[in-house]
Amino acid sequence: MYDQTRAQQPADRPPGLAGRRAPGVEPLLPTDERDRIVRRLGHAVNTFADAPGEALEEAENAFDEATEALVNALTERRRLLRAGWQDRDPETQSAELRLALREYREITGRLLRA
Repeated sequence: MYDQTRAQQPADRPPGLAGRRAPGVEPLLPTDERDRIVRRLGHAVNTFADAPGEALEEAENAFDEATEALVNALTERRRLLRAGWQDRDPETQSAELRLALREYREITGRLLRA
């Protein structure tokens, strides 16, 4: 189904309070980055029988890459959220503060369920 709101959002702009795309869960990592890490991990699993040591090193590197990418993505998400509410008058901006609180709660919940 065509989503006019999503279609009007610039593809290179990260979602923020004012730039929300469509309701639902936003992936923490870009699809291409996730796919690349999954391919590396899959390659490690598929080569384990022939070269277990190398496969484990590759799996560990994929894990390290995933954790680094996740930390970077969460740091950027936090920066965007903070920029949306910091230095604003809480009395006049309660709607935006509520959206920021929801976003913090949603991301933290996802991390705790992972």
